[in-house]
Amino acid sequence: MNTHLVIMAGGVGSRLWPVSTPELPKQFIDLTGCGRTLIQLTVDRFASVCPPENIWVVTSERYVSIVREQLPLVPPSQILAEPIGRNTAPCIAYASWKISKKDPEANIVVSPADAIVARTDAFASLISSALQCTAKSSAIVTVGIAPTRPETAYGYIQVADKPVLGELTEVKAFHEKPSLELAKEYLSSGRYFWNAGIFVWNVSTIISAIRSYAPQIASLMDALAPSLFTDREQAELRRIFPQCEKISIDYAVMEKADNIRLIAQDLGWSDLGNWSALRDQLPLDAEGNAVVGTMVKLLNCRNCIVHAPSPEPLALEGLDGYVVARREGRVLVCRLSEEQQIRELGA
Repeated sequence: MNTHLVIMAGGVGSRLWPVSTPELPKQFIDLTGCGRTLIQLTVDRFASVCPPENIWVVTSERYVSIVREQLPLVPPSQILAEPIGRNTAPCIAYASWKISKKDPEANIVVSPADAIVARTDAFASLISSALQCTAKSSAIVTVGIAPTRPETAYGYIQVADKPVLGELTEVKAFHEKPSLELAKEYLSSGRYFWNAGIFVWNVSTIISAIRSYAPQIASLMDALAPSLFTDREQAELRRIFPQCEKISIDYAVMEKADNIRLIAQDLGWSDLGNWSALRDQLPLDAEGNAVVGTMVKLLNCRNCIVHAPSPEPLALEGLDGYVVARREGRVLVCRLSEEQQIRELGA
């Protein structure tokens, strides 16, 4: 079984400003203080199922040098540089057409670069089971996360029958981020799972699906194909890629295909989409504070997240429910209840 891993690493992580910026977005940052960036942790968790020589990273042209620095074992020719972001469907199509030319029998795992998984052993086992399925069938497998709360920030995947965790089950529908009331119904039903944006398929399966459900993108990839692995590739990509429809793989393929299976587990997963999500993944002190940084001192503070790993001291007093973050002269002080405003604050 020829397993390839495609890591999507083009986002800017604007909700985690000022630590995540367009110049250095969250996937290239050690957000948790563990000594590894999020993209490095992504590679780490796939180590048992995919060798480094079969890893592909799709990112923006501006981040190629960062990827090379942080992932030195990934072949430079497999760091694919998008000239412009067109969402996940063109990103996945580009990688798939390239992989198909190199390895027509490839089984592919697609993963975002900026999530975190606490239960890495369970995750590796789940991915291995999915790969065994796609190696011998034309199924598309998506990874679902068993929900632990009525979350409104994630999309959901609905299955036909209440599944056994760790086993494949048929997908009935994909749902956008719900209201709190609907999220509570999803949680109680046992048939809805968080959409982690992780997919497993054979390369021929996904190319066939893109041809069927996203023919505009497929035709552009066919036009690009003669230049793949030549010195003309990047110039042709700059000409062709911006013409691709800007659309997610969920809208383009997943909501239309009829051979989709879900494999789900409680993995301690989070997309770290905002400061509250990061706080949930960090150890808390007796007052509910999460701190990244050795030079931070808190007094009479509760339910805060403080991200200040630089060596300059930071002292805070009397805050309740705040995010305080500092990076390279940029400072954020914001109520966690108002963190949806951070995109505007950092603009």
